[in-house]
Amino acid sequence: MVEEISLQGLALGLLPVAAVIVIMLRWSAGPATAIYATGRMLIQLLLIGYVLVYIFEAEHAAIIGAVLIVMLITASWIAIRPVARKQTHVFRNALIAISVGGILVLALVTQVVIAVEPWFNPRYVVPLAGMVFAGAMNSVSLAAERFESEVSRKISVSEARRIAFSAALIPIINSLFAVGVVALPGMMTGQILSGISPLIAAKYQIVVMSMLFGVSGLSAALYLQLQTRTLKPSD
Repeated sequence: MVEEISLQGLALGLLPVAAVIVIMLRWSAGPATAIYATGRMLIQLLLIGYVLVYIFEAEHAAIIGAVLIVMLITASWIAIRPVARKQTHVFRNALIAISVGGILVLALVTQVVIAVEPWFNPRYVVPLAGMVFAGAMNSVSLAAERFESEVSRKISVSEARRIAFSAALIPIINSLFAVGVVALPGMMTGQILSGISPLIAAKYQIVVMSMLFGVSGLSAALYLQLQTRTLKPSD
């Protein structure tokens, strides 16, 4: 049984955030974005806590499908945030890349590896979709920013694509090196805290890490391929 965190404990947990913001203020490092992001995180997580209570009790596939669609659209919009030229085709390519890569990997994990029953069981599908779509979002975001940057330097499109793809995979590859040695991932930690055997938790984490690496590579590659095709000679 996981111990509940009190409001006082939650406030104390925010002390490291406050310390970083103070440093940003003293160093004139533009703390406004960090403050906004932290505030938004708090509101989003508290709201989603209430929303998930309803979603987890839902017995209609249409509701879960609608949730996944909202997640995909939001992830795609966030993914292109670092891109200077947010043209329609950039968002479209991000949406296609994250949707195709994310749905394929999510379907494999939930329907084949875990064999969820019913197939839309929200207690499995929604949390796993969150991890999958977030992984795809981050890799596409890195790929998009790096690809745009390299193309602006007038190097060949194929070379820009190669550099961007390699850069997009750096975070997940670092995670593969560090997992279990430097870092004990959140999902595995949560399962252990809830009383599940560490060996069972480790198997789930292996699936999660494989799924994140796969979706990161597939989505980034698809986005870069689509961008290469839609890139105008004048760009």
